[in-house]
Amino acid sequence: MIFVAGFVDCIAGGGGLISLPAYMIIGLPAHTAIATNKMSSSMGTAVSTFRFIRKGYINYKLGSVCILLALIGSAAGANIALMIPAVFFTKIMLVILPITAFYVLRPKSLRDDLPPLSARKTMCLAGVSALIIGIYDGFYGPGTGTFLILLLNGLAHLSLKEANGITKIINLTTNLTSLAVYIYHGKTLIVLGMCAGVFGILGNWMGTIFFEKDTQKIVRSVMISVIVIFFIRNLSTLF
Repeated sequence: MIFVAGFVDCIAGGGGLISLPAYMIIGLPAHTAIATNKMSSSMGTAVSTFRFIRKGYINYKLGSVCILLALIGSAAGANIALMIPAVFFTKIMLVILPITAFYVLRPKSLRDDLPPLSARKTMCLAGVSALIIGIYDGFYGPGTGTFLILLLNGLAHLSLKEANGITKIINLTTNLTSLAVYIYHGKTLIVLGMCAGVFGILGNWMGTIFFEKDTQKIVRSVMISVIVIFFIRNLSTLF
């Protein structure tokens, strides 16, 4: 399951929707499952990020701004979570996910031929996207990578490879930050996380290979799968 999660996460984000339940199925308490998942997913994401850097998919200047705004948004989202019940957001997702699926299925979505915007406009729109998804990540979290790729591609007009590259360095930063907190508090099963991380690395490695072959077709198919899984999960949580 961790291999599949790494493969899916590398291509379209949302791998946590597969890996986190896998940890909980074997009987780990929620916080321990989340903490251990952070370790294995960080290992896998580090590999895919490194691969994307070598392929030249990551704009460092743009990525640095997005990381900063995503971290600010995540902190704000965590504070909002203390004031609003999570079930409220679960209900909202049941509306947003079908709309997202409809958008992804449109022939003109997830395009690599969108006209480039000016550097300033790209920076502003990518930064706003990172801030918004950062807030979502801090408040709720699942599917963060998927939503970020969609916004960076559709709103900021980054290519799918560039959008995925920026998403990877944001995910890696937030994963390592939260992992450090969990390790400090003794919530992470380090041996299990590292063993699972090996499969996460393999999944991410294979994901980078498939991602380069037919980007639009593969990303669209995997994204729809992630959205369906996310929708079913939210539905089961409510009912």
